[in-house]
Amino acid sequence: MTKLSVNINKLATLRNARGGNNPDLLKTAADIERFGADGITVHPRPDERHIRYSDVFDLKKIITTEFNIEGNPTEDKFVELVLANKPTQVTLVPDATGQLTSNHGWNTIQHQDYLKGIIAVFKNAGIRVSIFVDPIVEMIEAAKSTGTDRIELYTESYAKGFEAGDKIKAIAPFIEAAKKAIELEMGINAGHDLDLKNLPYFSQNIPGLLEVSIGHALICDAIYLGLGNTVQLYKRSVGGL
Repeated sequence: MTKLSVNINKLATLRNARGGNNPDLLKTAADIERFGADGITVHPRPDERHIRYSDVFDLKKIITTEFNIEGNPTEDKFVELVLANKPTQVTLVPDATGQLTSNHGWNTIQHQDYLKGIIAVFKNAGIRVSIFVDPIVEMIEAAKSTGTDRIELYTESYAKGFEAGDKIKAIAPFIEAAKKAIELEMGINAGHDLDLKNLPYFSQNIPGLLEVSIGHALICDAIYLGLGNTVQLYKRSVGGL
């Protein structure tokens, strides 16, 4: 069964906009778990414009499902933050400092040696590692030799193709990438721009899909539909109910 991990960055952005603690990030994370999510994802950035480093420590104490911390390991404090909290999973993304949102995967050929070294640091601490990759077979093949446990397929191109009305063409490279990952015995995660419209088709057609991480679309839907109802709708979209 594909797991749903909810990225709560947008909730932290809303809290930070007015100061104080509304919405209460810890209570909301606990409620999201209670509503049926299989995990909580955070992506702290150096400017702490949404998730703060202190949030990570606080969340670690209360999360009862899987905890996934995303980020670029080249950023100051990120490696230290992850090792101090030992989440279920760390997802490595090649974001530039100040980047609005993730927009590409690792070049696993060019950054092979670096990835091998940093992945070993996390795995030696008992943390599952996933790396953000584009749906390119050569990048999947090179990901294997980095030692990563999983890949996370960057799904923006699928979402755009789906919206444009050509879902078969849009999903084709993701199917091939997933098949290669399965062949190489790596787990498969996915995320970015997945929503209630495009998620069912994606989850039904990607073999071996273990987890999707969804934040922006889910929180936007929750404004209209309510948070509890929205978590349940996303769970149904990945066959979880």
